[in-house]
Amino acid sequence: MVVLRLLVQLFVSFIFLRSKQCFSSNQSPIILPLRTQNHHHISTRRLFSDSSSKTTGKLIFHHNVTLTASLTIATPPQNITMVLDTGSELSWLHCKKEPNFTFIFNPLASKTYTKIPCSSQTCKTRTSDLTLPVTCDPAKLCHFIISYADASSVEGHLAFETFRLGSLTRPATVFGCMDSGSSSNSVEDAKTTGLMGMNRGSLSFVNQMGFRKFSYCISGVDSTGVLLLGEARYSWLKPLNYTPLVQMSTPLPYFDRAAYSVQLEGIMVNNKVLPLPKSVFVPDHTGAGQTMVDSGTQFTFLLGPVYNALRKEFLLQTTGVLRVLNEPHYVFQGAMDLCYLIDSARATLPNLPAVKFMFRGAEMSVSGQRLLYRVPGEVRGKDSVWCFTFGNSDELGISSFLIGHHQQQNVWMEYDLENSRIGFAEFRCDLAGQRLGLDVKNLA
Repeated sequence: MVVLRLLVQLFVSFIFLRSKQCFSSNQSPIILPLRTQNHHHISTRRLFSDSSSKTTGKLIFHHNVTLTASLTIATPPQNITMVLDTGSELSWLHCKKEPNFTFIFNPLASKTYTKIPCSSQTCKTRTSDLTLPVTCDPAKLCHFIISYADASSVEGHLAFETFRLGSLTRPATVFGCMDSGSSSNSVEDAKTTGLMGMNRGSLSFVNQMGFRKFSYCISGVDSTGVLLLGEARYSWLKPLNYTPLVQMSTPLPYFDRAAYSVQLEGIMVNNKVLPLPKSVFVPDHTGAGQTMVDSGTQFTFLLGPVYNALRKEFLLQTTGVLRVLNEPHYVFQGAMDLCYLIDSARATLPNLPAVKFMFRGAEMSVSGQRLLYRVPGEVRGKDSVWCFTFGNSDELGISSFLIGHHQQQNVWMEYDLENSRIGFAEFRCDLAGQRLGLDVKNLA
């Protein structure tokens, strides 16, 4: 049996190397259709630790609360829909039929599905970047648990399976087969098959697929977007502004080394710099205070002192322009306490002061509708409730700055693992699909 397990592991390693070579060759871009997920409320589910290519593939995604991409898995192929999450490493799928789950992956119907034993080298050596250590379950399988900031969790065992991006095939991809868990948002979880982890960890989807760059562009108009795996070389794409990723060689209890961490150095409101020392944006000796760019979080959350300064200045500069919702106990999503009343019949928002992130070496401006979010179902007479799209991290119990995907709308976002940097440029993302020759409406 020992010899047999060794042979299986050698075969899997061979497949891994062969598939990686395949993905290094020059391939035509691949387009995958995405499904629209209609969410009725926001979930700020995130993962936080409290302990110490040349190939190009294109996917179109739709977004509301989450950004989702559709692809196929297994032999014969099964269709799956995954939440795109740059803040997580391990990709996982619902593998157990639950009463409210509409979409699951059925491992019993696949010829290429292989469980990973806890005695394997994959379990012992390739899981080091996961937030919680893997364990050995009663069946001697490599067992994982992922806990989120909203008190939900997922758990199951690791397995190998074949993932397909259009005509590109990636055998022996490691993922989590989720067979149990608790959720604060089970209704929304039922609309997707799982999660696509895209951070810098060794088991992330982008790293296992062999891509050293990927980009996405989210429209704020029609809930469409483009996810592009590989190099984006297009004459119509504006030059990107780059900020380096923060590297941390020493493990710290509150610093996520696999995240896309950048250095925020200041914030401006309508060209007025908030009167804050740069030190408030620098992680402390525990790692608390890092700034992460995250596609898996809807909005942007700032540590208390920074949020309070931004709230105060935005409130000051919108006096006479917006009507404040004077309900002291109303807090949207537990962390967003600056809300306004806007006539429901109004077609467009009034002119608002832009908020600009000042990163090391680059700046990102947030303006227009990216600054406010219309809360579904919240109406006061003829007015709708709109909330400022920045929240207080302290109220969520988070010791980090998070740049969410709502603020990334109409920005071409490039994650460059090869050069350890993130690039971005303003772009009409509703036109991205057209420029890339995609019929996004027929793919919805």
